[in-house]
Amino acid sequence: MLESLTKLNDHNLPYPDPLHPIIVHFVIAMILFAFFCDLIGFLTGKTRFYEVSFWNLFVATVSIFIAIIFGQFEAGLAKPYNIVKSVLNYHTLIGWSLSGIFAAITGWRYVLRSRDPQRLPIHYLAVALIITIIVGFQVYLGDELVWVYGIHTVPVVEAVKDGILP
Repeated sequence: MLESLTKLNDHNLPYPDPLHPIIVHFVIAMILFAFFCDLIGFLTGKTRFYEVSFWNLFVATVSIFIAIIFGQFEAGLAKPYNIVKSVLNYHTLIGWSLSGIFAAITGWRYVLRSRDPQRLPIHYLAVALIITIIVGFQVYLGDELVWVYGIHTVPVVEAVKDGILP
């Protein structure tokens, strides 16, 4: 059984497909939905949206660490060629930074929620918008890794193994 866990497939992974994108898309959806709920709650005055937003943010904050663990593991198995290394490094740096930022903003949001669950300051929404934009840039980098540079795609894995890509 240990042999089947250590053997890598055509994607250079010990399991059928990359798991990082699956988990991280969950995080992305929750962050975007949290911001959307905050905005709707702020504009309409329906404060129950704030509660939905808080719990989405909380679960996204926990989930981003799981996404990073799989991302680090899969990046280590990717054997990136020279041209992709800088994009992968930026993606990694921003991912780790976002995990800290999510933890901090979730803490801030918890304090705001504890003080007055019926109100959300405009400053918080401005910060949430900036974070949403950073998440969008991170999505762009992740898409570039897969769709431009072919990380964990069979042709690129074979080209790296054959020494075609330096």
